Amino acid sequence: MDLVDGDGEHEHLYPTLHPLKLFDAAKSQGRYLYACAPMVRYSKLAFRQTVHHYGTDLCWTPMILAKEFNRSSVARESDLTISTRPNGAPHVPTVVQFGASQPLELARASSLAAPYVSGVDLNCGCPQSWACAESLGAALMDRRELVRDMVVETRSRLARDGWAVGLSDADVESAKGRSVTVKIRVHKDLRRTIDFVDTVLADDGGSGWRRNVDWLTIHPRTRKTPSSLPIDLEALEILTEKYGKRVPILVSGDVFTLRTLPYTSHLLDNDNHSPTFTTSSTDSTTAPPKPQPLHLPNLAGLMSARALLANPALFAGHEACPWEAVDVFLANLARSPLVLKSGVHHLTEMLGPGYGPDKRALIGKRDRMRLTKCGNWIDVLDTLEELRAKAGTTTAEEKLANNTR
Repeated sequence: MDLVDGDGEHEHLYPTLHPLKLFDAAKSQGRYLYACAPMVRYSKLAFRQTVHHYGTDLCWTPMILAKEFNRSSVARESDLTISTRPNGAPHVPTVVQFGASQPLELARASSLAAPYVSGVDLNCGCPQSWACAESLGAALMDRRELVRDMVVETRSRLARDGWAVGLSDADVESAKGRSVTVKIRVHKDLRRTIDFVDTVLADDGGSGWRRNVDWLTIHPRTRKTPSSLPIDLEALEILTEKYGKRVPILVSGDVFTLRTLPYTSHLLDNDNHSPTFTTSSTDSTTAPPKPQPLHLPNLAGLMSARALLANPALFAGHEACPWEAVDVFLANLARSPLVLKSGVHHLTEMLGPGYGPDKRALIGKRDRMRLTKCGNWIDVLDTLEELRAKAGTTTAEEKLANNTR
């Protein structure tokens, strides 16, 4: 756990904002909560700081293996990097996601991470074969009692450590309030998913004060459904209808822009975030009628991965990544470094076309490939400056200098 931008004193380490307060704040503003998904190698500190700058409310770390986190100080230093902000500056609200298959391992890892994050999350959705072979990720969707035991043990351990993990107003308002959650996929037979949620949630039948998890994050694809196929909207509708009034629900998947979501909600009924629904045909005489989008009144938030990677300003309403976001990321990168390959990948994603209807890229594919061949950060920055000039843009510093002449 690497501490940056601070003096290391304990009073600067503790996040003081419970994630459920973020859900409440978003709801009071008449909008969804916006979240950055856990992304292997890429949802590291510099990127989390960048998306938070552009309105992302809550960020996830990449999945961390609880077993290695518990046993290795090297793993802890490399896997969980947080920023300490003295003088009252805010933290980026962060949830650490663990991969675990044993209650004691998850509880121990959560205990180690709790001082530095706002909550802990159990990965029940990773479909990769290596994870499932270790009974991690999506493999846990077939072991609902084990998942329940893991979240219960984790809550108990954090409570013994002195963290406020209840759901009373006092716990949520406490500076030591911490959340415990799970991120899931769905089954082909949705009845199995309902059995899973009933077992893991285990609340008191509606009041919501004694449930095992603070909220649910649902990726409405099965373990075997490729990301190139659309999410299962029917499953999402059923699950939000059944559980959305009892527990906040985040959806992960196909959040490409705020205007092209495949569903509607009262949380989207405003001028800036009104959804649009388009077809690939421009011939109105032959185009099929547009399907009526689902109305999901009980969905509380949106989680993005690929689209946010390409456009960190997505939740600020930008249809494509602006050059300004590249500057913000580079500034954060200077304070919270990444290895060269990961940092350059971030840049090539931002500089390329996004996942929404606007497919404009800041620079062309051939120029983006030039960045991948740079051998050090000096070369990357020099090449980027050359490509920016070629594209006819200026940096924020250059604009300021020009305005003061």
